[in-house]
Amino acid sequence: MNIASGWKKPTAGMALLAAAALTASCSSGNAATGNAGAPEVTTSATPQAPTITISPAEGSAKVSPDKKIVVTASGGTLDDITVQGEDAHEITGTFNADKTRWVSKGTLKPSTDYTVTAKSGVTTATSAFTTVKPERPLQVADVTPNAKGETLGVGAPIIVTFNQPVTQKANVERALKIEAEKPVKGAWRWINDTVVIYRTATYWPAHQKITFTADIEGVKAGKGTYGVKDYTANLKIGAKVISKVNTRTHMMYVYKDGKRVKTMRISAGMATTREYTTTSGVHLTMERGNPVRMISPGRKKGDPGYYDVMINHAVRISNSGEYVHAKDNVWAQGVRNVSHGCVNARPDQARWFHDTMQRGDVVDITGTNRELEWNNGWGFWQMPFSEWKKGSAL
Repeated sequence: MNIASGWKKPTAGMALLAAAALTASCSSGNAATGNAGAPEVTTSATPQAPTITISPAEGSAKVSPDKKIVVTASGGTLDDITVQGEDAHEITGTFNADKTRWVSKGTLKPSTDYTVTAKSGVTTATSAFTTVKPERPLQVADVTPNAKGETLGVGAPIIVTFNQPVTQKANVERALKIEAEKPVKGAWRWINDTVVIYRTATYWPAHQKITFTADIEGVKAGKGTYGVKDYTANLKIGAKVISKVNTRTHMMYVYKDGKRVKTMRISAGMATTREYTTTSGVHLTMERGNPVRMISPGRKKGDPGYYDVMINHAVRISNSGEYVHAKDNVWAQGVRNVSHGCVNARPDQARWFHDTMQRGDVVDITGTNRELEWNNGWGFWQMPFSEWKKGSAL
């Protein structure tokens, strides 16, 4: 038997060492004693902080006031959003369902510095920006009728005049609000680029308060034109006063809240020319004066039919020179029409009418062949409501 070179017969001691090594390599510890073998190592990643994005971005200038502020969070939810402008002007907004996105409400104020602060978990982000300065600042220049303490008739329109032309009319019209204690359907109609008029489909319900609001701040009304100031007017509708004038019977009856309160013998236009013909249709009382100077239109002194007189207790009902006013020609009142187009009444009754009228009271005249034009004074009720509302930009 050949034996390889270098081989030695194992001794008893060598066998014991090999057995011990084998035992050590296969053991995982003694379950009874709890002694562990090699220690177990666990590795965990550090959580990443949420990321917040804000638009408009930090340092943005000339931001359009109608631009929305948008805040989004990635890797977390939005906990808190604040938007602060100058003079404590604060903007609010709404979150989406999972609170990872927030969008501002309404418009921003022109020429204003804003700071947005957003928080998500341990992350806080800010953005400071400035809105554009309008080339043409838009404001409400006038609301008529709206004198201090004034009570209006049930036919009253709301005539709004702006200080700048409005070319993006739909934007502005959306910002105009009418709130009434006794609501009734109505619509806006643009007369031109600076005037828009609100008219109801039926007369206002009597004895109520109305609030007109123009939330135009930040609204884009045209190129370089933005609203810079909101406007609010509180209006009051009084009694329902309807005057019925019949030029053929030469009578006028005044009703207040459905009850006849005055019977007046009158004389209307002599109708020898169109100019001297009283217009038929639904008129509104517009203004009053005592006295009022009346001059014949289109005539100069010395011309046939020329007149220049002072008339007492006159209430305007159109822009074509028509009034309900006092006149001493009581011999004609109730008998025949002899005026230049106005409705003449006995001086004491004309004074009563002058003193009790509310702008926007209805004067409904019948009996002539000349119709009141819808744009003659406040003849807006001459246009059917279905046609009126076509003048809305919406």
